[in-house]
Amino acid sequence: MEPICWSAIFDRIRRRPPGSLTPNARLVLQRRYLLKNAAGRPIEDPPAMFARVADNIAEAEVRLGCSDLRDAARGAFLSAMESLDFLPNSPTLMNAGRQLQQLAACFVLPVEDSIEGIFDAVKAAALIHQSGGGTGFSFSRLRPSGDMVSTSRGQASGPISFMRVFNEATRAISQGGFRRGANMGILRIDHPDIRDFIRCKEAEGAFENFNLSVAVTNDFMERLERNESMPLVNPRDGGQRGSVSAAELWAEIVRHAWANGEPGLFFVDRANADQPTPALGPIESTNPCGEQPLLPHEACNLGSVNLSHFAADRDIDWPALRDTVHLAVRFLDDAIEMSRYPLAAIDATVRGNRKIGLGVMGWADLLIELGIPYDSDRALETARRVMAFIQAEGRRASQHLAVERGPFPNHSRSLFAGGPAQRNATITTVAPTGTLSLIAGCSAGIEPIFSIATERNVLGGERLLEVQPAFARIARQRGFYSDDLLERMASGDPDALARVPEDVLRLFATAHQVAPQWHVRMQAAFQEHVDNAVSKTVNLPHAARPADVDRVYRLAWQLGCKGITIYRDASRQEQVLLKSNGRSLVCRECLVEDDARMCPECGGPLVHESGCHVCHGCGYTLC
Repeated sequence: MEPICWSAIFDRIRRRPPGSLTPNARLVLQRRYLLKNAAGRPIEDPPAMFARVADNIAEAEVRLGCSDLRDAARGAFLSAMESLDFLPNSPTLMNAGRQLQQLAACFVLPVEDSIEGIFDAVKAAALIHQSGGGTGFSFSRLRPSGDMVSTSRGQASGPISFMRVFNEATRAISQGGFRRGANMGILRIDHPDIRDFIRCKEAEGAFENFNLSVAVTNDFMERLERNESMPLVNPRDGGQRGSVSAAELWAEIVRHAWANGEPGLFFVDRANADQPTPALGPIESTNPCGEQPLLPHEACNLGSVNLSHFAADRDIDWPALRDTVHLAVRFLDDAIEMSRYPLAAIDATVRGNRKIGLGVMGWADLLIELGIPYDSDRALETARRVMAFIQAEGRRASQHLAVERGPFPNHSRSLFAGGPAQRNATITTVAPTGTLSLIAGCSAGIEPIFSIATERNVLGGERLLEVQPAFARIARQRGFYSDDLLERMASGDPDALARVPEDVLRLFATAHQVAPQWHVRMQAAFQEHVDNAVSKTVNLPHAARPADVDRVYRLAWQLGCKGITIYRDASRQEQVLLKSNGRSLVCRECLVEDDARMCPECGGPLVHESGCHVCHGCGYTLC
């Protein structure tokens, strides 16, 4: 194993130039992240916030026996955040160094087939939502409706009825003054109540605090291809309770996803094939956005590298990226040590496996700097190369931490037993980064850019035109730049595009201009080198047909994705997030956090950018 000199990495990271926060980023930090007094006024600025986080996370170095590295690590952590090269997930920015000290974003809770088990999960979810986390549940263990209840000699009401309890509890927490919690609800494809689950969001606003995904097995997909029926299995006793045509059930999933975006698919066998600790039990659910499959009572700390900062002369600055990946792995491992968890069972599972989820943002920006169109084979090849590098260097850093600090406690029961010691059971995850990317001033996650030019409202009622810097640079170089052109593009004037060369338009393709199959292919390319999963929503035009959804869902399975979600433009009357240029963008995390159509600050449209509601008018965000 090639050695890592941490002190040299810390020194190089500290020499990285500081980043520049946009006015929108400062506004988001002020509203959501900065420490406030009893009157709700910020008592820290962004540099103080980053310092608070760095101070707190670096304390783990002392706890882990590396006191001599504490100050150097603290300086490097601070520089990585101030440069906007790396940012941890929102709960870490919000809670590190404060009384709550809950730093994880993603949780999965078990729902056992008993009244006690169900309401234990409701209580645990309330505590997690109160602390800023999101929760995922599999309801597949619950006996179906109409089944026998031996204790009361009555009939079971089924998982859908109990999902309503979770939904209302989440609503109550938000009404109590906390950020509304986000939930993922999952049911196996072979559960007898699967049709009720697929249909349960037919009514507008139903289960508004849930994202829904069907846990689809390889067996089901193979039966679908052979046009066979599939047995439905009662989880109480494992007995068969009827059967259903795989093709008919698939068609129902597709039709409902076409109608309102749900349910998505969770390819549960694919997730378990990459499960590093199968001896501890199977993966049953994910976090609300689907990028983090987890065991029951497990949580994960996430963070993202800003790829837009690592372009250098039409190439990638691999040494700088390597340093940032190594530092990020150390940061996230330290965050596990410093985090408090709302339940002892969660604390034990998290510390037993020490999973981290390092991902990326600014991917579309990097491609633009490299001169590579998003919807191209070269972009897919670059995605594989970049993510393979991050995965390999992240794993290398984890192995060094295992030598320094010891492997994760469940290592001997994992697939890593007998090989090089690992500090962390998983390393990589690609999260949506809705708000993080806004703070970092880059494109969200692995999504295409949202727009080339956008008009924003700023303080005092002033209108500010924001333009993709690379577009403005290229436009000047090639002689087609004008303020009038940019203003027309920001207003959605279709004639403005005719004034832009075709190759430039291709390079700056926006989310709705990229064909659905390229969205899926990009997700799959990243998934090849990601331990956990990749969160992405494939946005379809309003004119898309159910057959288009069918093709997207099948392609995702064929290419090895662990999950897939689509949203057809304007398919929800109450939850259209953008009406601009005749199109809307929606994501799963957004839809469960707030059902408002307009920004409460300025009245502008709320826009989906990969993982969050964002107002491009004033910078307001719900994430």
